[in-house]
Amino acid sequence: MSRTSTLPKRLQPMLATLTDAPFDDRGWVFEDKYDGFRMIAEIRRGKVSLYSRNGKIISRSYIEVAKALEGVKGDAVIDGELVAIGKDGVSHFQLLQNALRHEAKLLYCAFDLIFQNAVDLRKQPLLERKERLKAILPSHRLIAFSRHRKANGTKFFAEAELNSLEGIMAKRADSTYASGSRTADWLKIKTAKRQEVVIAGFTAPKRTRTFFGALVLAVPEDDTWRYIGHVGTGFSHKVLEDLHAKLVKLTTPKSPFPAKVKDEAATTWVRPSLVAEVKFAEWTSKGELRQPVYLGLRSDKRAKEVVRERERPRK
Repeated sequence: MSRTSTLPKRLQPMLATLTDAPFDDRGWVFEDKYDGFRMIAEIRRGKVSLYSRNGKIISRSYIEVAKALEGVKGDAVIDGELVAIGKDGVSHFQLLQNALRHEAKLLYCAFDLIFQNAVDLRKQPLLERKERLKAILPSHRLIAFSRHRKANGTKFFAEAELNSLEGIMAKRADSTYASGSRTADWLKIKTAKRQEVVIAGFTAPKRTRTFFGALVLAVPEDDTWRYIGHVGTGFSHKVLEDLHAKLVKLTTPKSPFPAKVKDEAATTWVRPSLVAEVKFAEWTSKGELRQPVYLGLRSDKRAKEVVRERERPRK
């Protein structure tokens, strides 16, 4: 299934490949892996346009961040991650949900510079692009430059685990910027397993639970949908209510799966369009999630773009 975006190719973000373990290498640099969502910032004559990964213009949703980026020196296209910092000082994806945003501090973590004053920097080495980026960013409480460490990824990963961070990014120091492509020049190494999923239905609530019991999860596979389990934990009362209101608008009489799945008699099916993120213990031999926990919806991803992520050893 092809990836599509309303963004012109030159503004589409470069994507990283999931790998299985941290490593040390003098030709690589290591950055924090932020627990938020990707955001491209285009600054032209002092006016700022913010784009989500799937090409939606989201400037109005994050007016304060756009305003802060007006202080960038000159015209630029910046790649970064929008995060919400909790009271523990750590970014949490859940806090980016509308119902929870008041509990957190927004921060735009800028990590790459794609264009500067109409000059295409994508063929320049990563460290040169980062040096240019650092020089043009304004000093503002809503903007941070994503610092990096050289060579020692294993120690950096151990610190990420100790501080309950999502993981680290590994990037070739001399890598070019491949717009819209997934590449082995950028790797993501996670401290816990996470997966983007598509919601295919919900089960009836039980006991004291209101609105729904669990979500039925799927991923696209060969032009159909593959069942990968149910998730029934990770919901606050407010999240249950807000999510149920979205789901009832998508109800459909037919299951999207080619074969029967668990608890069909108690399931209300929905059109597979809402994308969520879960953390989980492992994949079972049947290809289902073990002990998944709901983290939140992802508005920056289309359902057909979701893939089952598989860890690949670094070559």
